[in-house]
Amino acid sequence: MTLQTSKTIHLAIMNAVHDLAVIVARDEGYFRDEGLDIEFVTAPGMAQVTTDSEILKTQVMFDRPLDTMYNEGGLDQYRMCEWGILKRAVEAADCGLRSRKIVALGAAMSKFAIVVAPDSEFYEPEQLKDKPIALTPFNGSNFTALKMMEGFLSREHLKTTQVGTMRDRLEAVKRGEVAAACVMEPWLSVAQKQGLRILIEAHSSRSEAASEDLDGPTLAAMFRAQTRAVKKFHEDPTPYLNYLTQETGGLLEPHELQTWRLLYAPPQPYTRERFEDTYNWMVSWDMVLSGATYENTVDNRAWEAQ
Repeated sequence: MTLQTSKTIHLAIMNAVHDLAVIVARDEGYFRDEGLDIEFVTAPGMAQVTTDSEILKTQVMFDRPLDTMYNEGGLDQYRMCEWGILKRAVEAADCGLRSRKIVALGAAMSKFAIVVAPDSEFYEPEQLKDKPIALTPFNGSNFTALKMMEGFLSREHLKTTQVGTMRDRLEAVKRGEVAAACVMEPWLSVAQKQGLRILIEAHSSRSEAASEDLDGPTLAAMFRAQTRAVKKFHEDPTPYLNYLTQETGGLLEPHELQTWRLLYAPPQPYTRERFEDTYNWMVSWDMVLSGATYENTVDNRAWEAQ
């Protein structure tokens, strides 16, 4: 079904590794094929070498650039790490901000890793006991680092610290200012090129958030476009790798990118079981307000429309 709509949808693009399904769908005309009028809105992200670290150091999550754009009405739909989207969906109302709900488990399963310096004395995750890991609070690096490390260290010995962009984190590791850093592609490939050691890595899923202004058929059309893009990307990722490597400011060429780490799948409904598992884990870490329910946080209207 092709949707015909006169509404212009404002769709976010931030870090390429998270947003490649959107980028490919844009480049290949898949959104247009669905009858969608989309304005792509770019936001500074942790992976971009051009991002000013200072704007990412705010301790108020909703003051960050992408959040500000959404709260001021400049965006209709965006994606972040699964945990970050859940936290925002739960807490926006309590902060008096524009509401949003989880509308899908997203296409990107971005790979994160914890890296140490080439000459580091740390060779396994257990050795990071009480040692700071550089990341950004309430972003994918934060949640994924905890998920990876809590199997090796008890929570009281798992330490993290805020360090700006991915480039900033690698530089802090090389200078010996932090023991380790949690980074994602393309900075994992940069880290390996520069000789840094990877201790542990894992995929982490994105979730899709949307305002109530986007109805089910519109979201369904958007996700169909992303589904086509996933297939196209995995057939041959080569034409799209420059979107990742350009974020490094010349530190990495497309042929140096470790493409085997790039994993995407069609967007899926966000299930009750997944919500409960993820939400309860976040509450146990005191990372989200308690009392939320599946019904007031998730809306799978894209699939109800099909």
